[in-house]
Amino acid sequence: MRAPHLRASTPHKGSAVMNLQSRDLDRQPSRAEAEAALSLLRRWAGGATPEEIGALDPLVGRLLPGQAVSNYPALARAYPEDFEVDAAYRATMPDLQNGPASLIRGLPRQIQHVGISNFRLPIRFHTRAGGDLTLETSVTGTVSLDAEKKGINMSRIMRTFYQHAEETFSFDVIERALDAYMTDLDSFDARIQMRFSFPMKVQSLRSGLSGYQYYDIALELVEQSGVRQKIVHLDYVYSSTCPCSLELSEHARQFRGQLATPHSQRSVARLSVVLVPGQRVMWFEDLIDMARAAVPTETQVMVKREDEQAFAELNAANPIFVEDAARLFTEQLHLDQRVGDFRVVASHQESLHSHDAVSVLTEGPTFAAASLDPRLFASLHHAG
Repeated sequence: MRAPHLRASTPHKGSAVMNLQSRDLDRQPSRAEAEAALSLLRRWAGGATPEEIGALDPLVGRLLPGQAVSNYPALARAYPEDFEVDAAYRATMPDLQNGPASLIRGLPRQIQHVGISNFRLPIRFHTRAGGDLTLETSVTGTVSLDAEKKGINMSRIMRTFYQHAEETFSFDVIERALDAYMTDLDSFDARIQMRFSFPMKVQSLRSGLSGYQYYDIALELVEQSGVRQKIVHLDYVYSSTCPCSLELSEHARQFRGQLATPHSQRSVARLSVVLVPGQRVMWFEDLIDMARAAVPTETQVMVKREDEQAFAELNAANPIFVEDAARLFTEQLHLDQRVGDFRVVASHQESLHSHDAVSVLTEGPTFAAASLDPRLFASLHHAG
């Protein structure tokens, strides 16, 4: 007995007729037959219910007008203003960062530091004179991550910091923030660093004017293997007159009556000091005073003619090579019992050469390193 024909309803005049017989099932349909089948499916889907379409094949619904280019089911597109998240809904939400070790990509190894950098907020600081300053502060917060853990919840670091943001941020307050997010993130090592620009009013050399000098300062609290350290970093900007150039200029004056000027340049020293526990407070102003005592040729804020002349005289009285600068800063740091390990990085940004002269002097194991950050000296360039 011949297999019955599967025939569409009576076609309109001129339309193609789909006529499939069992013996033709392995034959590649023609384009005309495919168009006829598509037309048939669309007519059927146009009159079918969503349930009927789903029972046949949900993809048939995409043959309908307006659905052809959509890869998604029909979803609400208006923002749900009144939707509220409760604990039950929150429990259903995925959390890949706290997922199982099977989700780890790459080699499963302990990560020494993972967290956030340049998270900014206004923070209050005490001054030596007894007042408070509110300064825009850049916060870096990191923790260690065990090899078998996928990741951390970054927002917890920010949330923890905001819990203390209204308090004056001495190191004691930073310690509380560190304790809190080490607990929240279940980590054994952690670090918080806060960077800011600290204003301090300074007097001109002779005119009696005064203005604000801004000092780049960073406070760092580090806990590693159960040992906690408080570290202060200060960038001190000064003028360095080359002793060799000064002597050669004087030689030209003396022997040939030739006017000559020694070269000097804007220079930067980064002093990083570990604070000794149990000592009196190390104010920001105290560390600035130490730097100024070591190298008094700090760049000036307010300058009249008499100040400019005084600055030239001050430079001539304190010519220094970059090696001298490192040792002079070290001499001052040694005099203060509040200072433990330290590092001095100096950069004299030459006006004679197309390169800089640099030096690094460390004391103690904290800053000892076989390798230096390739961008360390570049980070000492301070724009005016």
